[in-house]
Amino acid sequence: MELLQNYGTTLIILAGVVGFIMAWGIGANDVANAMGTSVGSKALTIKQAIFIAMIFEFAGAYLAGGEVTATIRKGIIDSSFFIDKPDYLVLGMIASLFAAGVWLALASWLGWPVSTTHSIVGAIVGFTATGVSMDAVSWGKVGGIVGSWVVTPALSGLIAYLIFMSAQKLIFNTNQPLQNAKRYVPIYMGMAGFVMSLVTIKKGLKHVGLELSATNGYLMAIAIAVLLGLVGKVMIKRLKYSESEDADLQAANVEKVFAILMVVTACCMAFAHGSNDVANAIGPLAAVVSVVSSGGEINANSQLSPWILPLGGLGIVAGLALFGHRVIKTIGQGITHLTPSRGFAAELAAACTVVIASGTGLPISTTQTLVGAVLGVGLARGISALNLGIVRNIVVSWVITLPAGAILSVIFFYSLKGIFNVA
Repeated sequence: MELLQNYGTTLIILAGVVGFIMAWGIGANDVANAMGTSVGSKALTIKQAIFIAMIFEFAGAYLAGGEVTATIRKGIIDSSFFIDKPDYLVLGMIASLFAAGVWLALASWLGWPVSTTHSIVGAIVGFTATGVSMDAVSWGKVGGIVGSWVVTPALSGLIAYLIFMSAQKLIFNTNQPLQNAKRYVPIYMGMAGFVMSLVTIKKGLKHVGLELSATNGYLMAIAIAVLLGLVGKVMIKRLKYSESEDADLQAANVEKVFAILMVVTACCMAFAHGSNDVANAIGPLAAVVSVVSSGGEINANSQLSPWILPLGGLGIVAGLALFGHRVIKTIGQGITHLTPSRGFAAELAAACTVVIASGTGLPISTTQTLVGAVLGVGLARGISALNLGIVRNIVVSWVITLPAGAILSVIFFYSLKGIFNVA
């Protein structure tokens, strides 16, 4: 307890710094989840993708990030084990943030699309199990999160497969693919708008002091979806197309239509990603601020300090702007050949999955969600369409991430104990 009294301000500043480092790592590594397919399909340039991501990642983190934050903060470890030693919780969370941030920086440098959720969960479990007690880890909660790492890629893969096959049936495998693209793509655009606006209305507005009833929320989301579909229809009409009847040129015309749609889905995925993964940085940070500010009292229902969400959002933006291009290449070009229509199916499927998870408060891995969606699109064209070597390397990097976070966390935890002379 003396630690919190003597070094309270220092600990909060330190937690803020490592929280920013963690958020930076999320931006550097997970920007590929939002933008890799757009860049890989050449619907957006790298500069355009980063600019769009900067806006919507921050918006998602700031407006809709609070729902998941509560789960990652309260669900992984049993706070009752820290009642008599809150200083362990504070040092452990700081160590976890630093450990996960360091690992994400290394993985990003190597171009590995690893899971930020894996990183922080492994780090928190690592310091708790070795520094406090094995019983202090809520293994049931961890098991549920681990289960989501299997379920969500499968779910997003299935959704992506269905979206891609619907586009094949309604547009590509018809006698008039371009005319059908003009007819159906605005509907797809409206679907993407509905997903993005619904999570903003249902989960975001309450964080800025506004809240709508369920009925009004759905009606507004539908209205936004219809408006976006109409805007898309106008934009598609303005495109210039080849008049040739050649099948390849007609397919290229259709992909040009889908390229417009990719901008919408890129925004949708960036927002969904920001709303979900900001919890990995600000959850432990919020725990530190809460414990220190209350003089050692561990309150499971503590409110977020107003500066925490913006800090997480800014960290994500800084990471993706400075370092995100390395992982984008792996996601966008390594797994399978992407066109705008295939990238759209993957992004919309992943966004839907992430939004569902964010709404239920479960901190899933967006990395595994998007990879699952890309795999679903690839499998729709047959197993030969996948680069199995890259897929194998990605899976291996996922397996390494959990123990890497745990080991680094243990090292930093005991180092901090030594620095602050905590018994």
